[in-house]
Amino acid sequence: MNILALDLGTSSVRGLVLDADTQPMPGALARRKVSLAIGDDGTGTLVGPGYLACLVECLDELSEGGHLHEVGLVAVSAQWHSVVPLDAAGEPLGPVLTWLDTRPAPLPSARGPADAEDFHQRTGTWWHRSYWSVRLPWVRERVGARVARFSGLPEFVLGELLDEAPMSISQASGTGLLDLSTLTWDEEALALAGAREDGLPPLAPLDWQGRLRPEYAKRWPALADARWSAPVGDGGASNVGSGCVDESRAAVTVGTSAAVRLMQRVPAGTQLPYLPQRLWRYRVDHDHVVTGAAYSSGGNLFAWANRELRLPSGAELDAALALVPAGGGLPTDPRFGGDRPPGLAPAGTGQLRGLSFGTTAVDILAGLMQGLCELVSEDLTVLESTVERQVEVVLGGGAVAASVWWRQAFATALAPRSVSHQRNPEIGATGAALVALGRFGEAVELADIGRMDDSVPPTTTGQ
Repeated sequence: MNILALDLGTSSVRGLVLDADTQPMPGALARRKVSLAIGDDGTGTLVGPGYLACLVECLDELSEGGHLHEVGLVAVSAQWHSVVPLDAAGEPLGPVLTWLDTRPAPLPSARGPADAEDFHQRTGTWWHRSYWSVRLPWVRERVGARVARFSGLPEFVLGELLDEAPMSISQASGTGLLDLSTLTWDEEALALAGAREDGLPPLAPLDWQGRLRPEYAKRWPALADARWSAPVGDGGASNVGSGCVDESRAAVTVGTSAAVRLMQRVPAGTQLPYLPQRLWRYRVDHDHVVTGAAYSSGGNLFAWANRELRLPSGAELDAALALVPAGGGLPTDPRFGGDRPPGLAPAGTGQLRGLSFGTTAVDILAGLMQGLCELVSEDLTVLESTVERQVEVVLGGGAVAASVWWRQAFATALAPRSVSHQRNPEIGATGAALVALGRFGEAVELADIGRMDDSVPPTTTGQ
């Protein structure tokens, strides 16, 4: 049986076909770039129907190439925190707010949780603009009384393709409205959001499976009998795809954005470990949680620098960066897109310091990369306090895969920890497949971490 793995990301939609051992099939990859609306006011939105069209194009391409033959399972990794208002017919009443959007704010008359600490421990989140407890009232105020219900991007997209598309426990945890222990909607969080259960997607039961609607089964006949698994939040999927499935190993993933995360087995109904104030916690599935911190900047730092600073390219850029010691570069604040929770810094918080007439574009790029390394290092120390041990680190994601210098900078910032690199650029999609198969125990071996030829030993600034 082959597996179709979909990655519903922020900057792109990707589909790839894996074999039974979750290894990529040659040539079986389709990708479409997503059009994001980003503004200085904190806007970070996309158009739901346009996003669906990108996914359909990917599936058409794979089908026309004959790559969907023998696919029996479809696994999905999808971005957390998105929300779109829908009318009674299920049509969008506005764009999809992504995690990038920093505009939502509590309404003037709103009051937060009665006990903020208890709320944080139950839901793994805060009363914050990134979560539905703040987002839903803000969106409703802008759209008006026409809102019949709310959906996340994965539920909207899959709801068009499948016979039904309930919200997975993993995606529900990213809304900030889920009790992580009972796996039910949290009553206080619903009250803060001004929402009722019938205005939200139904929660997917354990072992839920979906099927294509007849019109799409006819369009892609090879998928007519394939079962679709519940979407996994992209952060959780990336941990599994990186082989970071227990307390001994943390994943540092740098794609469009970045995050540091530690995964633990905590079945539903059992007591959750204590959660430090500056960390969030979400569900991977009914049995596993992932705890960590996230950042609005990652590969988008490089994309900005490449667009605006006239950087050299390819081998020339690598050679120029090699002259900057790991840990070097300009002092910077890389929060161009503002803070992810619990921080409240708005978009436009980024700073460059120490500029001189001798400063080069490469110095600025190196400083931005180093700034992110330092943010991750601080939060990893807090994350380690939850397990009372120093952990190994696995770097992953397309941005660090593309830059040897960035991997070296991370190794320096995270020393003396052991730092290795997962070269698979599709860790989210691969991780979602492993979750769908229930093959957590094999994730470390399949990630092939031990044989990475470009693992980077810690270095000292100035060497």
